[in-house]
Amino acid sequence: MDDQNKNLILATALSFLVILGWFFFFPPEEATVDPNATPTAVVQSDGSAVLPPASTAPAVAPVSVAATRATTLAENTRLKIESPSLSGSISLTGGRLDDLSLSTYRETLEADSENVTLLSPVGTENAYYALYGWAPSGALTYEQVPGANTQWALTEGETLAPGAPVTLTWDNGAGLIFSRVFSVDENFMFTVTQKVENATGTAQRIQPYGIVARHGEPDIQPFFIAHEGVVVMADGVLAEIDYDDMPEFPTIAREAANAEVTEVGANGWVGFADKYWMTTLIPDGTTPFTSVVKYVPGADIYQTEARLQPVDIAAGATAEVTTRLFAGAKEWEEIKAYEADGVYNFIDSIDWGWFFFLTKPIFAVLHWLNTIIGNMGWSIIALTLLIKALLFPLAYKSYVSMAKMKELQPQMEKIKEKAGDDRQKLQQEMMELYKKEKVNPAAGCLPILLQIPIFFSLYKVIFNTIELRHAPWIGWIRDLSAPDPSSILNLFGALPYATPEPGSIFFIFSLGVLPIILGISMWLQQKLNPAPADATQAMIFAWMPWVFMFMLGSFASGLVIYWIANNVITFTQQYTIMRTQGYKPDVFGNIISGFKRDKKPTSEKK
Repeated sequence: MDDQNKNLILATALSFLVILGWFFFFPPEEATVDPNATPTAVVQSDGSAVLPPASTAPAVAPVSVAATRATTLAENTRLKIESPSLSGSISLTGGRLDDLSLSTYRETLEADSENVTLLSPVGTENAYYALYGWAPSGALTYEQVPGANTQWALTEGETLAPGAPVTLTWDNGAGLIFSRVFSVDENFMFTVTQKVENATGTAQRIQPYGIVARHGEPDIQPFFIAHEGVVVMADGVLAEIDYDDMPEFPTIAREAANAEVTEVGANGWVGFADKYWMTTLIPDGTTPFTSVVKYVPGADIYQTEARLQPVDIAAGATAEVTTRLFAGAKEWEEIKAYEADGVYNFIDSIDWGWFFFLTKPIFAVLHWLNTIIGNMGWSIIALTLLIKALLFPLAYKSYVSMAKMKELQPQMEKIKEKAGDDRQKLQQEMMELYKKEKVNPAAGCLPILLQIPIFFSLYKVIFNTIELRHAPWIGWIRDLSAPDPSSILNLFGALPYATPEPGSIFFIFSLGVLPIILGISMWLQQKLNPAPADATQAMIFAWMPWVFMFMLGSFASGLVIYWIANNVITFTQQYTIMRTQGYKPDVFGNIISGFKRDKKPTSEKK
């Protein structure tokens, strides 16, 4: 190895150590938000979401974070929600949907783990809720329309459940009677119908809206592979907006916020999408609406709105509008069912990424296999077999070409000796040899080039789809979306020592069983061929399996299973095809030669 290669490898190793040390001794500071800070924006009197602009705005009040969620929930009269998928309550103060848990999902794998909490009321840490209302117009004021502190009365129903809607009513005392009807299906879709009865004796103009708001930036995974933030579907165009980008929106004075406004002709929705969960406002697909995404400085509120068209209500008439609200898990089957029920392009609420043309069909096949096999781990292996079967014709040509290249090795060595330092002559004679023998030297790269987008697509699928979350495989692998929990640092559980937690800088050294098997499978695959004659190339190839072992050690177990299965199938295919072409790969001999550098690796002819 020359000095330049040595310096490059040394510089790379030192750079890695410097970065490792920097993050260990100087970890990045976490942003903090003072929960008792007084908002400076125009917000509701209880500190909740900013209402759409009107002639009169409610007063500003500081918001304090309650000690416990239970204390905050007990402060208001509540209407219970019970369904097979959801549990929670609606606050009769404000008529807000601000307490919601997912009955079929737990925070961790532990049996006593709490259900995942989706929505939380104002006063709790990271409040997250949905509210509906009417923006006043003309002579109307905010006091004459329902707001954050409006005390609604339950007039129909007792508990919100599938097939059992409930109705809330409020009389403003000035001739307008408002009602709000909530219904919910067996999964994650609410339907909210707002009605106004005009008994004022004069025509009124009023604008309905829906809001989903979050207080403070949620705790998200800072990783490019998954979008967590705002999702907006506007007439077939999907926009994904990160939380960090929202404070950079143009400042709109009348909004008292930094806002981005999109006019939607029809077929749209807007809301917040987490990695596995989502809360989305879905207006009627036949009418236009205004989608608003805003950040309220000072109050630190992230907000999405669906403002429907203003409604003119004649004296003695009644007007009503219906909006749906999805609040729950991004389950593929349910999302598809809602799309079939009229929610335009709702399947795009799942983050499929740039390779959507691969990720969508890959997940569809994986889901289908799981319905047959009943285990996502074995389904991933079955999917790998299908992918390798589809790519087999190309792989066959590649391995045949590689075998022919080995056969031409003596002739190629003679050409090199004959050409000497004349590179042009060397290239010409090599090309003539390839043409004469009908060999494509680039054929061996094609399967690898195809494998790269497939790998990233499957990575996206395993990382983002909730069907892999807490999905077991065998034994110790209880969550295919998480890294292998075993660790070589405690001899895979034989020693009573805790191992570094995921996210720790030392977690990369906590190799589990699967990453080690992955490294060995890559190493054995390399041994199908002799080591390169060039010392630098030989060293790089020798280190590659173990570098990948550490790199993929912290990846999701499902992805590592795919890679292991892919390596095993590739090894089998390559070994078999090479033998059919007259060569028997000397795997054992190549392994021995790796430990004895002075012995030239060989490949045995039949």
